[in-house]
Amino acid sequence: MKKIAFFDTKPYDLSFFEKFGKGYKIKYFDNKLNADTAALAKGYDGVIAFVNDDISAAAVDKLYEGGVRVIALRSAGYNNVDFRAAYEKISVVRVPAYSPYAVAEHAAALLLTLNRKIHKAYNRTRDFDFRLSGLVGFDLRGKTIGVIGTGKIGRCFVDICKGFSMKVLAYDPYPAKDMDVEYTDLDTLLSESHIISLHCPLTESTRHMINADTIKTMRTGALVINTSRGQLIDSEQLLAALKSGKLGGAGLDVYEEESEFFFEDFSQTIVKDDILSLLVSLPNVILTSHQGFLTGEALENIAKTTIENLNEFFSDKKLTNEICYQCKTGDIGPNCEKRKATGRCF
Repeated sequence: MKKIAFFDTKPYDLSFFEKFGKGYKIKYFDNKLNADTAALAKGYDGVIAFVNDDISAAAVDKLYEGGVRVIALRSAGYNNVDFRAAYEKISVVRVPAYSPYAVAEHAAALLLTLNRKIHKAYNRTRDFDFRLSGLVGFDLRGKTIGVIGTGKIGRCFVDICKGFSMKVLAYDPYPAKDMDVEYTDLDTLLSESHIISLHCPLTESTRHMINADTIKTMRTGALVINTSRGQLIDSEQLLAALKSGKLGGAGLDVYEEESEFFFEDFSQTIVKDDILSLLVSLPNVILTSHQGFLTGEALENIAKTTIENLNEFFSDKKLTNEICYQCKTGDIGPNCEKRKATGRCF
């Protein structure tokens, strides 16, 4: 029976992986995977990692030296992996889709809460304060929402927005040909949208795509929603725009330095990230701790796909969800002749 080291374990992971991972001997570690903790996987055949694990070149080397030959990410994102370092050493597989509805619906929840001040009303009524002052929102109907990224999650979010009778503008370098939406350039989307929602991957071209310059082109009072990756937004510039009134609010499920804080309890600690502390304190910011994926359906799909990825690897089958530096996004790249022939990058 193959041995698997499972890192950054949370209670909601256990029941699903215990259900679907019975064919493996899985050791669950609370620790995040990084260059220091990689030694815990010595003697294991593979590891299961999460989006905030730091799988650097140093971590890859330690895993490889310890006998690990596959990294199974239980996430869609993989910007935390140095897969150039992993090439020809350790295969890297991921879960490309688990429930686009879960993340899209969470983005809608952030928008609704931010707009209608649900969080403030909840806190007031628990103290039997039933005033309505300060709780004025706006109708979503007829407003323009700009959706950046029209992959599976973006498409689901567009459908939700259409249900609210909103005008939807979309931007994607690779527009979907079968999608009934008005595509436009990024500048037009930013300048015309009352709300901007991010649904794109983190790449060198999208890192800090929301910055001082792009914020200047936005409508005064616009709302920004981000359920994708924290580094899509320059947090310092976002904070400045919120404080100045240029932006009307932000609904964030991610933060660019979240790996230091998210998924853990810091309620009894002085958080030394001033930008995060200020964002949380602002009345026009809703921040959740990367919980957009957190539905039972999504957790089940994550566990099933992760185990299926391991089954393919250990059975010497084609790796459906493999990524490598030649393929970039898991698709067969022009230089990946090996994968074309064998179904694996090496």
